[in-house]
Order: sequence, then structure tokens, then C-alpha cells
Amino acid sequence: MQNNLNILLVQFSNPIYRDEIPAFRGAIVNALQDKGADLFHNHKEEGLVYRYPLIQYKRIHQKAAIVCIGEGTEAIGQFFSACDFVVNIGDRPLELEVESIKPNKVLVQVWDSIFSYTIRKWLPFNKENYEQYTKLESLAEKYAMLERLLIGNILSFGKGVGIQYDKQVECKITEASEPMSIMHKGVKLMGFDVAFKSNVSLPDYIGLGKGVSVGNGMVKRMESNKE
Repeated sequence: MQNNLNILLVQFSNPIYRDEIPAFRGAIVNALQDKGADLFHNHKEEGLVYRYPLIQYKRIHQKAAIVCIGEGTEAIGQFFSACDFVVNIGDRPLELEVESIKPNKVLVQVWDSIFSYTIRKWLPFNKENYEQYTKLESLAEKYAMLERLLIGNILSFGKGVGIQYDKQVECKITEASEPMSIMHKGVKLMGFDVAFKSNVSLPDYIGLGKGVSVGNGMVKRMESNKE
């Protein structure tokens, strides 16, 4: 079983606002000039492709960034060959400048040790489990449900990148913000900033939950937090 996962972080020097991430994603997709690079937008002629996004658009250190995962690390070459690096983010023209390109190979698996993470702007709910959550009265029940949803997100991430965990995945939420409203596809959803511990080694900057292609649910190991 091969659990090594290729990750490529493309960091630009251009600052963007958090609410510009969807427009940044759209600008990159438009720059590809319909070259059929569906990994960049998860659409094909027959409609939406339901899979874990292997190219994710982020705001890291307040600057535009692209995180490429697995097959996405090879597909990013289509962008570099097709784009003249002049894009429009909404009505704002922007000449993208690459600050760094950092390849990494991460061993994603269950360990006997525990890792500490933060996850920002995490959107854990669908309609059904949101209704279940709002009916819970105690904080302990709410934390327990959020932990189950986070484990589900980690399992879905593994399945989406072709990784199987050979032991039980564990998560413990150690801190959670007050619920916040986050706009996603024109709808306000309940989200959280969370600190958690898990026995799974997760790559920095990958997303968990809903809306990961536009920066929601971004994970960072706490030992390497510098932001």
C-alpha cells in the first residue's frame, strides 16, 4: 500500500482578500482557455465531477496560492504553459508573480503518535447533519458530533487521493471558535476555526469539509504554524 502523497505549493507574491479566492479560482480557470483541464474546476461537459479537489485555491500569508495534490501536481503544468500570468480577479487586473514553488512528499497514514492541527473556516455540515447539530443542547454533544464529522472528512480525503488507512482514525477537538457565517456559493453556512489532535499525518494546507477548492477548511500542523 502506497501512502506517499505528492504535494506542490505554488505561492504567489500577490496579496488577495479572502473573499477574492473564488474570483482567483475563476481567473486561473479562464486563463487555461478551455483546454479541458477539469482538475482545475471539477467540471466536464456532462456536468459537475464529484471528487476531492486535487487543485485548491488558497490565501496563504495573505497572498494568492495554489495547492496541488496527487495528479494535480502534474496538471499544474497546463496552467504555466497556457497562461501569460495576467488575470482579472473580478474587475481587478492582476499580473501574477510566482514567489515560490515548493514540492513535497507526505506520508499520509495512521500512526501510534498524535499530531496537533488547526483547521480554519471549516464547513462541516450538510443540510441533514446541520439540523441534527442545532438540536443538540450540551457542548459535549456538539463537540462529539464535530469530531465524528471531522473523522469523516479525513476518511473522505483519504479516499479522494487514493489512500486507505490501515487503522482506526481518531480525532479530538481541543478548541473551537464560536460558530461563524461563511459565504459559499452564495449561501451562508455555519463554519468554525478549530484546533484538533489526530493520529493521521495530514499535509499542510490541504482542505477538509465543504468548499475546500476555494480555501475553506484549510489544515495546518501546529508545530509548523508561523502565521
